[in-house]
Formats: sequence, C-alpha cells, structure tokens
Amino acid sequence: MCGIVGVASSCGKVRPELISLLRDELSHRGPDDIGLWISDDGLVGLGHQRLSVIDLSSNAHQPMSFRTENTLITFNGEIYNYKELKRELQELGYVFHSESDTEVIIGAYDAWGKDFLNRLNGQFAFAIFDKDTQKVMLARDRAGEKPLYYAHFNHKLIFASELKAILAYPGFPRKLNIAALNDYLTFGYVMGSKSILRDINKLKAAHYAEYDISTNRLTVSRYWEIPAPMFDPHTPAEKLLKPLHELLRNSVQKQLVADVPLGILLSGGMDSSLITAIASKVSSEPVNTFTITFPGYKGYDESGHARLIADHFKTHHTEFEAKPETVELLPLLARQYDEPLADTSIIPTYLISKLIRQYATVALSGDGADELFGGYPFYSWLYFLNEVRKLLPGWTRKSAAGFVKKFVPVGVRGRNHVIALKGDLAYSIAHINMLFDHGTRQSLLRPILGQNMALSDAPEQSRIHICNQNYSWLRQATEADFRTTMVDAYLTKVDRASMLNSLEVRAPFLDFRLIEFAYGQVPDHLKVRGTKRKILLQHLAKQLLPPAFDLSRKQGFIIPMDAWFKKGRWGNYIKSLLLSNNQKIFDHGIIKDLIDGQVKGRNNTRRLFALTMFELWRRQYNIIL
Repeated sequence: MCGIVGVASSCGKVRPELISLLRDELSHRGPDDIGLWISDDGLVGLGHQRLSVIDLSSNAHQPMSFRTENTLITFNGEIYNYKELKRELQELGYVFHSESDTEVIIGAYDAWGKDFLNRLNGQFAFAIFDKDTQKVMLARDRAGEKPLYYAHFNHKLIFASELKAILAYPGFPRKLNIAALNDYLTFGYVMGSKSILRDINKLKAAHYAEYDISTNRLTVSRYWEIPAPMFDPHTPAEKLLKPLHELLRNSVQKQLVADVPLGILLSGGMDSSLITAIASKVSSEPVNTFTITFPGYKGYDESGHARLIADHFKTHHTEFEAKPETVELLPLLARQYDEPLADTSIIPTYLISKLIRQYATVALSGDGADELFGGYPFYSWLYFLNEVRKLLPGWTRKSAAGFVKKFVPVGVRGRNHVIALKGDLAYSIAHINMLFDHGTRQSLLRPILGQNMALSDAPEQSRIHICNQNYSWLRQATEADFRTTMVDAYLTKVDRASMLNSLEVRAPFLDFRLIEFAYGQVPDHLKVRGTKRKILLQHLAKQLLPPAFDLSRKQGFIIPMDAWFKKGRWGNYIKSLLLSNNQKIFDHGIIKDLIDGQVKGRNNTRRLFALTMFELWRRQYNIIL
C-alpha cells in the first residue's frame, strides 16, 4: 500500500514544495520511498509515499511514467491479476521495464482507455494524468478498500489518500459539515461521497472522476455495479460449494503474491479461519497467523478458537495481549482516522496491525464475508421483524414505535427494533442499527442548532433509497450494508489502522468475482434462514475446518468496552472529555443522561464512544463550525 497526493490547476502553477508538504502527511502509508513529479507547464503535481510490496527495486518508483512520458500515475493498492494483464499487453506489443503492477495499470490505460477499469482485479485508488488530453483521472476499486479524498475549488483539484493531506494545503478551510455530522450521529460513520468537512468529498467505491484542466470541469461516473440476482431460489448448497471453493481458493492464491513477508489476521471466527485453511493449502510454507487476547474477559477472548485453527493447520501463530490502559491510543486514532468513526474495534484493529508489522508487511483478513453471505446477527432480527410486520396492522406498529420513541430511554435494548417496525422493510433497514434517532440527534445538537433550526432525516432516507423493493428483504439489507457500512466504516477502519503501521491488509472475500457470485448466484436460503446465517459458508467450513470448530459463533475483533467503562480509566476519561467546558457541540444534559443510563445497565458505550471520538477529532484538527 502507499499514499498518493496531487494537485491539478487550471489557473496558476503548482509548486514542488506544496506537493512535498501534502505528501509528507502520508509518510506512515509508505515509509520505503518518496516521489514527486511536476508537469513541464507546472499545472499538475503528483506525489507518492511508497510501501514496497511488489518489485522492491527502484524500477517501481512512483509517480511512474509510461512510453513517451505522456501519461503518469500515482497508485495506492494491489492489482491481483496484473500478471495476466501484462501477458495480454505484451501480446499487443507493449514492453515493460519493471515487475510492478503499477506499470501494468498505466499500460492498460494506454491500450484500452477508460474501459481498462473493468479489467482490474484488486484494491486500488489512483490518479492518472494524460498530457495529450490534459485530463486527470481518479479511480477507486469496486468495494472501496482503498480511500481517495478530493477537493474541487478555486480552479484546482486536490486529491489524497487521506483527508489530513488535503488539510495541509495552506489556508484550506476547516469547516464542519453538519450534514456529515448528522450521518455520523445516525450510523457512526459518514456516508457516501460526503466528508466530515465542507468542500471535501470522497470518491465513492466503483467510481472514477475526470478533471479537465483546460475547462476546470470535474465529472464523476460509476464503472461497476453489483449484479442483479440471477439464481434459482431452490438451488441446493451442493451445486454452489465447488464454485465457491474455487473462487475463494483462487482469490487467496492471488493475494498471497508479494515480495515481502505475509500474515493472516486470525480472529477465531469462521471467515478468517477459512482464509487460513485455504492459505495453508496453497502456500508452499507455513503461514503466519496473528490474534489478539483479552485476559480476564473470557466472553471477549477468541484466542482459544484462533489457537485451534492455528494448531490444526500448523501455522506460525502469535498472540498479542490487550489491556484496558489503551485509552491513551484514542487521540492518536482520532487524528489518524481523519473522520470520526464510532467503532470500538478500531482499537484492537490498530493493536493487531502494530503486532503484525513486526513480522510481516502484508496481512490477509476475512472482511466482506458478512455482507456477501449474510453473517450479521441483525439479519436474523430483520427476518423476525419482517414476519411480525405481516401479523400486526400498520397503526399498531406506528403506535408502538411512537410510544417507545417517546417514553423508552436511548440505550434500552430492543428500542431500535420496535422503532424499526413503524414503516416498511427499507425503514427497518435504516433504523435497526441506528446510534441516535432523529429526535435525540436534534436534542444532542441543540447547542449549535439552537431552538429553531431543524435537523433533517437525510441519513435514514439515504439508507432507505438504497433499498430496491424488487429484491428480497435479505438482498436489500446486505446490499445496503455493502454500499454503506462496509465501505464507510469497516474498510475505513482497517485501512487507517493498518496503514498507520505501514501494513497492507488484503481481503480475499472482496475479489469482485466473489462479490458477483454471492449477489448473483447464491439464493437467500443459503445465506440466512431464521437464526442460521452464512449457511453456504458453513457448508464449506465443515469441509475445510476441524470438527471441533464452533461454526455458529460470531464475534471478531471487539473489546470489552462495557467492563472497561465501569471499572477503570475509560469511564472517567470519557466523562471528563464530554462534560468539559471546551466541549460545546453536544448538549451536556443529554450526555449526562447517556452516562447515567450506562451506569444503570443500558447499552450506551458505543454512543458515548462515538461522541468521544468526534470531540477528540475536532480538537486534533481545530475544526470550526
């Protein structure tokens, strides 16, 4: 993985010192090499921080030019089918001067134009400058594994792997985006193309942008879409097991290719265990596996399950012990994440990434399997709510939801589930995992909204609009998660935590062929049926994993936040931060209610963590309203 930056100007020249300033904010993403390029006319500057993974030589230095140096690229990611593409291009007469996948990307662009994006299999974010057309192209991979921010203002396009690099641009305004804050308080992350700051956007997954320097015009387009269901709803598991196994095996095999040491993030769950099983079969030598433990918190400690897998497949296994005093990490993570993220697993993800980097430069993970194959527990709840919705008339459901919203405090378990019954299926999908409902957000932001300014329900509506009512309840739910929570929360978490440690994480389940297989070929009854989830993957796991492995468990890298809040410094730290005189965004009365509710046994730790990470982020970046 790497860090990329660039500035293209239709009015005024770009100074090399400016590109260096922006680029150096991303030194953690690529400590092995730095690069800088300025066009002859001074209108375009590209920067690069390199983490060497494929072709460690200087031949793979970036920014990289191709042929007559009329086309240049700065690239972050890995292209897993670059060898096949390279052979195809060589048959067309192209000559290559490195063993890197970067050179293949720019050759593919030269050969096939914009259509080359559909040929790439990998995780990527890159910028290509074409001197002949005087255009800059930005592109991001189908699942959104690699990030790309941009700002189009003052006749310039500025882009970077992380928002902090754009903020290094002299004089760039640091104004809070209230619409994005609304997203964050609703779901714990900022959705889609918005960023937490005004004037800065994210390029969405499976999209590319073109900036015409001569006209200062920026256009954004989608190049790939999740396929429509094309399966026979009665397809048996036996018919799909072989293609699933072959696709996953091929994906793992391709993602094990690197010129540096590799490892596997082994959480002890089924997904990472399957990756470990297949990697152990296709690798010529024992694979390295890593997990994190929580001594004294048995319910959160997955190390025993991970050890079972490691022992069975004879991996080189390392465990890392996490302790409650990691509260000191929060300001560091708040700065690294650029945008606040309300996911407590950012802590173990960072810690395990730090551990792995001592032994390896690349790690494989099980990310994406839940969205593709129906793994989250709330899918079973959605199934239940869908059945209840059929039995109860609309007025009953609306009355119950209204009563709960008004009289049941935030944090009481099941509150969101009753509220989710008010509307149709899409309404449930938008509300079941909500942090703060619309009314609570309005009260929480009273200090900055005042008494008369109304906060919109745009976050809920955005999730609702993603749902295609022509599809089944499960397809609507999993697709909504794939398009929002996965890319804007989970993959963001992994990218920032790992890259802070200069570690590249790869997700074999997010090979686009597996994505298309899961959504296009696997019927609902092989994903979720009542309380059973990831049914097809469980069939595969029975073939590949040891008999003693518990297939029904679902946990992953999470921390005992409730216990830490009650027992030690976490609770005191969060209280002092959120109730300090410097915290003027959120209503102190609402925060006290949340804290009191947590003490009484309600489920508010994630909500308090969300507010904490926002306040730490605001202070780290000196954000103004």
